[in-house]
Amino acid sequence: MKFTRSGGGSGPGPAESFTGAVFVDAIRGPDEQSAVGAAHVRFTPGARTAWHTHPKGQTLYVTDGIGYVCLRGGQVQEIRPGDVVYIEPGEEHWHGATAERFMSHVAIQEADADGEVVTWLEHVTDDEYVA
Repeated sequence: MKFTRSGGGSGPGPAESFTGAVFVDAIRGPDEQSAVGAAHVRFTPGARTAWHTHPKGQTLYVTDGIGYVCLRGGQVQEIRPGDVVYIEPGEEHWHGATAERFMSHVAIQEADADGEVVTWLEHVTDDEYVA
């Protein structure tokens, strides 16, 4: 058994991958025993990811607040606590908080054979966010 005590700090989401203030708590990263990575991600109102894809897909479990998720070419969908969203491998998408509310989720994804879990693309525009 591997046990990690709480107490580490939240890290800011990098500006290259997020718009607005986002805080990430790593849960686990892929390693030699498992290709699964997971993080608890907290978005301030209006904050969101850039467009991105996952080679093996991604599961989001919403833990708090109200947010959005959107597939490229699709409609923005509202997400709430308890919602589980599965994004298929290679689907371009973004997710984040609504303009008025915080939103948190646990993000779970699997690394591919090269150890990659995500490919970041361009930032979501304000027009795409409010669509």
